[in-house]
Amino acid sequence: MDQKDIRTLHILESVERENPPSQRDLAKELNISLGLVNSFIRRLAKKGYFKITHIPKNRIRYILTSKGATEKSKLTYAYIQHSYKFYREARQKIRQLFIELEKKKVRWILIYGASDLAEITLMSMRETRVKAAAIVDDGRVGKRILNQKILSSAHLGSIEYDMIIITADQSREKILQSLLDRGIARGKIILL
Repeated sequence: MDQKDIRTLHILESVERENPPSQRDLAKELNISLGLVNSFIRRLAKKGYFKITHIPKNRIRYILTSKGATEKSKLTYAYIQHSYKFYREARQKIRQLFIELEKKKVRWILIYGASDLAEITLMSMRETRVKAAAIVDDGRVGKRILNQKILSSAHLGSIEYDMIIITADQSREKILQSLLDRGIARGKIILL
């Protein structure tokens, strides 16, 4: 499933909402330009996935057609398959990583980044003797992943760990540089 299909699915889902977002809001949600959203919408309407109607005060409403609903179902199924494949591959790679870390006598891992990948990492950890020392993410302090409380990076100096695994969705290189600037050896940091 490519990025275009994911955007198409998101737009078709948005059209069905009781209060659909504006094109400007969609552009922000999808992290693309307003012009590109407009282009997507015109292309999808031309394909017959939804009808465009005008409502009072110069507003436009999109109505999903049966063809659009069928396409949305197809894309949803493909997205679920894609996500499941990602999950399986991530679990396999992380499991292999933990096998290698166990051989090196690594016992405690600090997880940096409270993402879906962090959750997969925690689940994979349960199958090994490797344990999570903590989860660090300045953007989600106080929240929890699998009952593990998320801490701020200010706690790094007080946490005992053997290795750090960076599981953040964004700013991975920035996090890596920040850890290196704190004097943490590159050999103690793993980027997933």
